[in-house]
Amino acid sequence: MKRTLFLQHAVYCLLLSSLAMSSVVLAEGDHDDLDDFSGIEMDDGHGSHGDEGHQHKKEGHGHEDDGHEEKGHDHAGHDESGHDESSHDEGDDGHGHDEGGHDEGDDGHGHGEAASAAELSDVQRRLAGVETMVVKHQSLGDEITAPGEAMLNAYRTTRVTPRTPSQVTERHVRLGDHVKKGQRLITLSSVEMAEAQGALMEANVELRRVTKLGRKVVSEKRFVAAQIAYQLAYARVSAYGMAKKQIQSLLKTGDATRATGEFHLVSLQDGTVISDDFVVGELIDPGYVLMTISDESVLWIEARLTPEDAARTVLGAVARIQVGKLWIAGKVAQANHTLDETTRTLAVHVEIANRNEAVHPGQFVNVFIEGNKKQQGIAVPVEAVLRGSDGDWQVFVETAPGRFEPKEVTVLSTLGDQMLIEGVAEGTTIVSKGAFFVQSEMAKGGFDPHNH
Repeated sequence: MKRTLFLQHAVYCLLLSSLAMSSVVLAEGDHDDLDDFSGIEMDDGHGSHGDEGHQHKKEGHGHEDDGHEEKGHDHAGHDESGHDESSHDEGDDGHGHDEGGHDEGDDGHGHGEAASAAELSDVQRRLAGVETMVVKHQSLGDEITAPGEAMLNAYRTTRVTPRTPSQVTERHVRLGDHVKKGQRLITLSSVEMAEAQGALMEANVELRRVTKLGRKVVSEKRFVAAQIAYQLAYARVSAYGMAKKQIQSLLKTGDATRATGEFHLVSLQDGTVISDDFVVGELIDPGYVLMTISDESVLWIEARLTPEDAARTVLGAVARIQVGKLWIAGKVAQANHTLDETTRTLAVHVEIANRNEAVHPGQFVNVFIEGNKKQQGIAVPVEAVLRGSDGDWQVFVETAPGRFEPKEVTVLSTLGDQMLIEGVAEGTTIVSKGAFFVQSEMAKGGFDPHNH
């Protein structure tokens, strides 16, 4: 009886142990299934690794708990490695796609960086005023700057004045008129002139009479006296302001009634009437300036320099005059050696060619004079040199007809609207006018409307 009970108890214990072992195996099997499912979810392309891992777990089901846990840990590491490779491959695929799209954008559109050249047609160049020049080496001095004032060139200016008390009877030209040499300007009437004209006509008649009688009839003394009287009367009329042609016309008529004292003042040069401060009928004293005639095609610009700056200039030095946006070339024509008592400066006269009367006397300007400290380089207009996108100076070189490329240069010095640079070879063709338009066209060529 006891033996029977013992056997029943042993069978019961074995049955419980078997059930407990089955529960553990089932629990671990569920865990392995979850690991395999996780591997399949993350990587469709590496299912073979999951199968191997699953088989590995099946083989490990008969081991003890410690060994099973160790093998499970190893397999989990294997799954993580597989997961990383899968993720890395997928990331590479996506990145490769992005790079492919970027390369395709560069190949297809050329976007992403600024264009390196601009091509302009003849029509574009003409409409934009783009001009080119061939550069060459030359020297340029240091810059001396000073304010200046335009003034008449005294060597090309005359003043019209009477030499005897007179009355204005007629005006023939007006302020601003252009006149020619010998042209009639003003008609005057003078008592002194009338007396001188009468004396001339009398002396002329006497000279003609003795000349007609001849040396055999008339004594040498009388003949010489007649000549002297005529010369004195002629000189007196001329000194009073009567022109040679007027005198000859008066003597030709031989009419004493023409000696009225009327005469004309004429222009002594080609030029413009700068002033005419009088009215018809006005009584004028000798020396009064009735008109000023000047040739405005050549003007002086008076610049006042400190004694130190004046010492750096020489006669004939190159100068540049700025009048608003206009630049005019000139040269130093005169230098005063006496300091102004008020400003303690020296006056320097720069002579300029005043084409189209762009500058008028009394107008204020800026003066840039070349000093005596010379420097060698490539001289170009200031407007030909621009700042690039990186802040460096650059010019635009014509590499082919209508094709322009930027070229970085170094600025050495500046004189007015001229700049001395280095970085381009002598004989290179660059844009001298319209560089901003070329730069704008180049910038538009590098613009990306798709933001690639």
